[in-house]
Order: sequence, then structure tokens, then C-alpha cells
Amino acid sequence: MSKPPVSKKINVTDTILRDAHQSLLATRMRTEDMLPICDKLDKVGYWSLECWGGATFDACVRFLKEDPWERLRQLRAALPNTRLQMLLRGQNLLGYRHYSDDVVKAFVAKAAVNGIDVFRIFDAMNDVRNLRVAIEAVKAAGKHAQGTIAYTTSPVHTIEAFVNQAKQMEAMGCDSVAIKDMAGLLTPYATGELVKALKAEQSLPVFIHSHDTAGLAAMCQMKAIENGADHIDTAISSFAWGTSHPGTESMVAALKGSEFDTGLNLELLQEIGLYFYAVRKKYHQFESEFTAVDTRVQVNQVPGGMISNLANQLKEQGALNRMSEVLAEIPRVREDLGFPPLVTPTSQIVGTQAFFNVLAGERYKTITNEVKLYLQGGYGKAPGTVNEQLRRQAIGSEEVIDVRPADLLKPEMAKLRADIGALAKSEEDVLTFAMFPDIGRKFLEERAAGTLTPEVLLPIPEAGGVASAGGEGVPTEFVIDVHGETYRVDITGVGVKAEGKRHFYLSIDGMPEEVVFEPLNEFVGGGSSKRKQATAPGHVSTTMPGNIVDVLVKEGDTVKAGQAVLITEAMKMETEVQAAIAGKVTAIHVAKGDRVNPGEILIEIEG
Repeated sequence: MSKPPVSKKINVTDTILRDAHQSLLATRMRTEDMLPICDKLDKVGYWSLECWGGATFDACVRFLKEDPWERLRQLRAALPNTRLQMLLRGQNLLGYRHYSDDVVKAFVAKAAVNGIDVFRIFDAMNDVRNLRVAIEAVKAAGKHAQGTIAYTTSPVHTIEAFVNQAKQMEAMGCDSVAIKDMAGLLTPYATGELVKALKAEQSLPVFIHSHDTAGLAAMCQMKAIENGADHIDTAISSFAWGTSHPGTESMVAALKGSEFDTGLNLELLQEIGLYFYAVRKKYHQFESEFTAVDTRVQVNQVPGGMISNLANQLKEQGALNRMSEVLAEIPRVREDLGFPPLVTPTSQIVGTQAFFNVLAGERYKTITNEVKLYLQGGYGKAPGTVNEQLRRQAIGSEEVIDVRPADLLKPEMAKLRADIGALAKSEEDVLTFAMFPDIGRKFLEERAAGTLTPEVLLPIPEAGGVASAGGEGVPTEFVIDVHGETYRVDITGVGVKAEGKRHFYLSIDGMPEEVVFEPLNEFVGGGSSKRKQATAPGHVSTTMPGNIVDVLVKEGDTVKAGQAVLITEAMKMETEVQAAIAGKVTAIHVAKGDRVNPGEILIEIEG
């Protein structure tokens, strides 16, 4: 019996600067905590350091008020001897929609110029059509293009299908292939069979990236290595295991002295581990209770990053107690949508729809706009067969897209430059705006005004009113210094007073909190506006806190029952709010950008 192919040396990619803290600490590690250890990281001899992409771009702009491009430039300067790697969502780049080809090409070119050497490129649907332009752009920049299999299990996800995908990516010009097991679904023997098949059927080096959510990742990596895998992804031990990755030191020790010896210095890695052990303590408020080993992932398939974010979002909606119901609903929604892998953005699409189904007590009573776009083919071809009844309910008689979705998009860069105007001081700024138009614009405005880190303590809004500072629906923002640590606090909503107590919805460095205040004396505030609570069928309201994305009607309009009158955003997904009755719009109490709370009257309709 012939032995499987072996590697003389296993190369290591460490995820400490990206996926490790994304999985465990909601992506909150700041650049200031990365730079002091870069000299030692640079001496380890890693094949690469994953340090950018994924959710880091969003977190930098939205929460940390850091320029992600400047972070990349600083890391490039601090790590001159190590390849820098990023995670790129194919045609989605780092956002939550497909971008036109000219935006994809511009983004990849600028990422390469600013320091990225290795681009790990994946598509949430494993639709290789959505990888082509990004791969071509990486090759044009002279960098390493890594085609990625988003690993999942379902009746349609077979070894044959994954091997076929790898062969297509090789034909597109990829330099390597990665198995991206974002949820920790791989088992040791399944890993061995998949790696063996990949090594036999295509010629690219094989990388294995597996989260340890089910406690199996280290065993999976060993089986991958024994069957010919060339590279493994690990995380420094102080940010390892659970929903993160196997510990770097552990895997280096396990392979030491064998034919697979990594050659990495264990003592130096231990020094780095002690540094990050201290760093992790700084971010304790971002630790999620859902980041330990949990074999339920083998059933619900929810990735670590998704489950921690879902917990935070449920907490923001006051529904954390319904987590088990949502986890049970996720596989059912996934099956209805044709078994997409649960990775950004499909993880958010499926997870949010499952939450709406549970909250409403009726499946698909509310269907998010992203689910509608998905069912129409706007994200690419579903891996399996979608629920046709649900598709008809969601899109009616609209045509299903059967081409590469980006083929339908016109070039965007010129319009983006015009829209952001003088706020953009570079092409990188334009791309920041492209990724996240609202928060990107706000970031650039605050940078221009010199207020990226506010130092003024603003007053708490009138009890019972919506938090406002500088306009209706804009959260009150201030900074609190506690024992040398700085926290940015937003008051995003205020609940109805009951039994002398009032609920305030806060966001501390972007993490939602609900606080109950029982004042010792009455708070007296001045004149802030306040929306009444909905009591009649013609009162349009929402069931959860969120932001107004668009108002679709104006006063005097006649509407039909079921007609969309508002678009709101909650949990990163947009939803249409519909009129419950037919009649005339007599009052509108919101505008685009406003923050709203559950049960408030947003629009009044008289039947």
C-alpha cells in the first residue's frame, strides 16, 4: 500500500493580528497593541501573518476610529521580513454587497501597494465566477492569489464538488488553494480524505484553516498534514482554541523533530504568547460567552465570529434569551436558501432572517432585503435547490439572475469619487467610502473635523426621548476614562419609563448594553422631542431598535395594506416596514438616518 505524499516542512500562517481577535474579541484589537510586538513576530519565520481584511476594516472605521489603510502601512513598516496576508470576499471585497469590477480592481491594487502580499480570496456561495476579477487583479499586482474553498457540509457539498472548485481556481491562475473551515465543521478523517483528493487532482499547495469550535481543529490539521497539506493556520496560544484556531506553540511543539518540523522557535513564540496574554485582558469587555468549545456547531454550523456577533445583536434587541431558538432556526433557513456556507455575508443573511422568524413567531412574515436579493440570484448561484415557494413569496414575478451578478453592475469609481468629494484625500479614502458609505462618510467627516476621538462629555438626553446630539437619531457620544483605559460610549435609545425605572440602550466601544436606571431624584431635561407609542392599526412602528435607511412615502400619499413605507436597518440587514392598513398618510415622524426604538409611531395612516 503506497504512503500518502508528505511535506518536509509545514509552513505556518499566524492569525493573531486578524482572525484570532475577530473570533474571540469582536475584532477590537487596536493597532497600538499590535505594533510593540511586531519586531518579535517578524523574527519568527512565519510563512505569512494574516493581519487585514475580514471584519478588521469595518471595525477600524466603525468602532476604533482608525484608518485601516494606515494600520496596514504601519504593519508593513514594522514587519519588513514577513508576508502580510488578508482575507478578501471576492466580488464583495470587505463589504456586504457585490461591487463593480472597477472597484474590485482598484481595491486590490491599493491593498497591494500598501503592503498585502497574499490575498486569500473566497466567495460565500463558492461560486467561482465571483472570484475571477479579484484573482486577475491580484495577479496583475504581482502578488499571491490564494483560491479558497468555503468548507461546509450538506447534501450538495461533496469531496468531488470541492475538488472541482479547486481545479477551476487553479485554471484561473491561483497560486495556492485553502480549505477555509470557518465554523469548525471539519472532522479529522473527512479532512484527510479531502486533502488527499485535492493533492491528487490539482497541483497547487494546500492550506488548512480550521476554527476549533468543536475542539477538533488540531486533529484535523494533523490528518491534513499526514495526507499532504503544505500549510496550516494557527493562533498564538493566548488567542487560540475555542472559536479561534489551534495554538501556534502547540502545533510547533507537536511537529518538532518530525519530518513535518516547522522550524519555528518555540521560546520566541512563548514570549509573544505572554505579550498577548496581557493584551487580551485589556479587551475583556468584548469577550463573548459563546467562544468556548461547543460541538453544537456540527449541527447548527454557526461560525465563531457569527455566533459572538449574533449574541451581541440579540442583546441589543433585548432577546438574548432566545438564542437557542435562533440557533435551531438557522439550519432550517439555510436549507430553504439552498445550503449556502455560513460565512460573511451569507452568515449574516441567514442568521438575521432566522432571528426575524423567531421574533415574529411566524416564519418569513418579514423577509429582509438581503434574503430577497439572495433568492433573486444577486449573490450568485445557490449551491443547492432553493425553496421555490419562498422565492415566489420574496420576489414575486421578478426575473431570477442567472449571470455573474457583477456583470449587471456599471462602473462605480467615478461616481464614488464625486459623491465623497473633498472629504477623500486619497484613492484609499474613496475605497473606504465605497466599502461602507454611511460609516465611511462619518469617519472621513470626523477626521476632517478633528473629532475622531471625542473628548467632550455631552449631556444625557431628556428622559424618555431618543438620544440626540446634533440632530434627531444621532447617538449622544462621549468618552469615559477609567483607570487609564478609554471607552467610547453612545446612548442609542431610551425605553419607556415603568415603575420608576427606565431602560437606556448604550453602546460601549460598539458593544451593545442595556442599562436600567432607577433615579434617586427626577431628571429634568429641556425640550427634546419624543415619539408616542403606537396604539392604532394605522400607526407604523418597528419591533426592534434600528436606523431609518429610507422613507418611501410622503404626507398625503395613499397607500395599500402591505405596501412598503419605510426601510430600516438592524443587525446589519435592511428590512421593509409595511403599512398594516390602506389609507392616507397623515403624518411622518422620521427621516433618513434617524434612530428609532420599538413601538414608536413612525408614520400615521388614516383608513
